[in-house]
Amino acid sequence: MSEPTPWPVEIRLAKDKRSLSIAFDDGKTFSLSAELLRVTSPSAEVQGHSEAERKTVGGKRNVAILSVDPVGNYAVRIGFDDMHSTGIYSWAFLYDLGANADLRLQSYLDDLAAKGLDRDKPGIR
Repeated sequence: MSEPTPWPVEIRLAKDKRSLSIAFDDGKTFSLSAELLRVTSPSAEVQGHSEAERKTVGGKRNVAILSVDPVGNYAVRIGFDDMHSTGIYSWAFLYDLGANADLRLQSYLDDLAAKGLDRDKPGIR
């Protein structure tokens, strides 16, 4: 039997809207950049319907978070200033993203380089 996913006890949007801090009931707290949240969005627009359809989105270094809205009691929908708002971020997804943020960011940077994209110039591949 697997351990239950830690539950968030606090979610706080930074004043500059460039990061989201999430504290979980296991004592771990993660500060997730708006860029990382945007480029790893669990939306079909970014993830596709399979690994082969997953898109790498460039030009999001300075994206900001406009809204964080609850979805039931299991997730939040994050709205960004580039008008992307279709990703539903479950608590398990956010916890995993926080625990693996450095690895996920490096993977994103590697994807950008491999696809000739840039963190500052818009583009999708």
